[in-house]
Amino acid sequence: MAGEKRFGTALFGFKQSDVNSYIEKILREFDDKLKEKENEITELKNQRRELRIKYEDMARKAEHFNEDRAKIADVLIKAQEKAELILQEARRQADEERRRLSQMTEQERERLVDMKEEIKLLKKEISNTLRKYESDLDKVVEFAEKKANGSDFPNLNKIDSQKDDLSEEIIEEIMEEYAAKTEASTETEE
Repeated sequence: MAGEKRFGTALFGFKQSDVNSYIEKILREFDDKLKEKENEITELKNQRRELRIKYEDMARKAEHFNEDRAKIADVLIKAQEKAELILQEARRQADEERRRLSQMTEQERERLVDMKEEIKLLKKEISNTLRKYESDLDKVVEFAEKKANGSDFPNLNKIDSQKDDLSEEIIEEIMEEYAAKTEASTETEE
């Protein structure tokens, strides 16, 4: 057999020095191999410890990254929700503003129609009033002419110029009344 050791024989068995030297050699080899294995074990333990430290460090980093990722995801979700709320609020405000402007436009149209109607009525009223005053003035002039034919009126020529002044005064009075009515109706509407 390979690696088999043969001992010399002596009286009463194997030669003791050969056996002892072989045992010492085996013990040395065994001690050397044991030291190698212990060194290997120590080295493996050190590697294991380093790997465990790296693993724990990586696990902490991974946990930190996961926490950061969760935080970022949470922030993004909140930002998206806030953006949605802002958009909804902006849409709501735009709709409100659109409705308000539509109502204001409708009110202004109604007011414009009312004002046109009022202007028509005032024109008619002014025309009627002017006709009435013109008729009254014609009667006054006619009366004055009749009196002039029957008696002496030196100021008859002045009546025609006063007639024009009187017409202007009447128009001014009518316009002032209209302005007062318009202010009163505007204050009532508000």
